[in-house]
Amino acid sequence: MLESGEPFSLRALARDAGVSTAAPYRHFADREELESALAVHGLQELMRELTADREPPATAEDIGEVAVRYVRFAMRRPALFHLMFGQPCDDQNDERVRAAAALRDYLREVMARIFPQSEPDALATAGWSLAHGLAFLHLDGKLPNTDPEDIDRRVRSAFAAVFPPTNCIESNDKSNHDKSNHTESSIQ
Repeated sequence: MLESGEPFSLRALARDAGVSTAAPYRHFADREELESALAVHGLQELMRELTADREPPATAEDIGEVAVRYVRFAMRRPALFHLMFGQPCDDQNDERVRAAAALRDYLREVMARIFPQSEPDALATAGWSLAHGLAFLHLDGKLPNTDPEDIDRRVRSAFAAVFPPTNCIESNDKSNHDKSNHTESSIQ
């Protein structure tokens, strides 16, 4: 039902599940509780998509690949993605809070590993914002979304522009360090 384009409703959910319209209320107090449960499921599915059967990201290029998987998930599961992120996180639902925190923590750990000299929280926010923005721009038709390979290329290009290869950063740091040492020795 979530991916049919049909508006979300408990009645439609019950119909699709082949149960009475009262059945969902035996498991969920209201629509918001059901939506939170679906969002938790979606966040857990997204985390599996980002991490399963993969080595931990170790380079800036790997961050781009994580973003590609994030956007692919959104394109494959648009209604679920909108449900997961279309409303504020219900901070009264501990499971949803933990699922959202797991995603944030994963992104922070990735940035801390790849850019140890930088602020991982800020980089995680920037990276997540970029991937999330690209996902919604495609979902909302603001960017062309017909060819998955074009979308993947666009995501990789955007991430390469914002997160240059880590060896370039190391080279720039070394170059800047060498320049400052040269300047200091010239002054003496």
